[in-house]
Amino acid sequence: MSEYLQENQPPGVPPLALTGERTLPDVPEENYWYRRHLAVYEWIAARVAGVDVVDLACGEGYGTEVLARTAKSVIGVEANPETFEHARLRYTRPNITFERTLVETFDGEVDAAVFLQTIEHVEDPDSILDQIRSNLRPGGVAYVSTPNVLTLAPEGKERSDNPFHLREYKPGEYAELCRRHFPQVEVLGLFHSRMLRAHEVALRLGWDHVHPRLRITGPFYERFVPAIQSSDFTLRRRDLDTSLDLLAVCRT
Repeated sequence: MSEYLQENQPPGVPPLALTGERTLPDVPEENYWYRRHLAVYEWIAARVAGVDVVDLACGEGYGTEVLARTAKSVIGVEANPETFEHARLRYTRPNITFERTLVETFDGEVDAAVFLQTIEHVEDPDSILDQIRSNLRPGGVAYVSTPNVLTLAPEGKERSDNPFHLREYKPGEYAELCRRHFPQVEVLGLFHSRMLRAHEVALRLGWDHVHPRLRITGPFYERFVPAIQSSDFTLRRRDLDTSLDLLAVCRT
């Protein structure tokens, strides 16, 4: 995947390469995953208006920018030097700052902490959640997401083949982990909606057998994937076992 670079970056902003460890905007082939993550950032942004937020392991910085559209202030925390520099140069809203440090060593006081699609990468998730809670002011909220292994792993396997994941969670396991550290935890699931839901139905009706015979697989998906929007995903509280990702809303 490293041959894919971000397209059309602002002057002076070096493009990042797609490695499989993080998702990126401005890579057409990656648009499904980018929009899947963006949908959760947008949902959170609607709930952090006017407060101080930290975006932990912020990666390229696109989510930090989304949060800053409503939040009073946002700190994007990123340890990778190349990614940190890209984020710092690209996202320059006056209420955004970036800190190059580890999640474990971030020392700040905020009203909301955002930690998306990263806890599956860490060796000691309990320690990380303790650290996140310590950064929250009274009444603060942590938003922590992870893939649902029940839908991420191939059928019949216990986990996915993602080499960057140290631990993958079922919904009940994930809720139990978060409740060890926060007194109030609600877990929501991310699902396909709109165009992607229609695509799911088409697959069940045999679309994956039709397009190869018609020899339109490449042309179809070259148009379909870049057209995906964040509105093609939705969060809901039911049917968590069939969700794509799990979002824990953790209150102090």
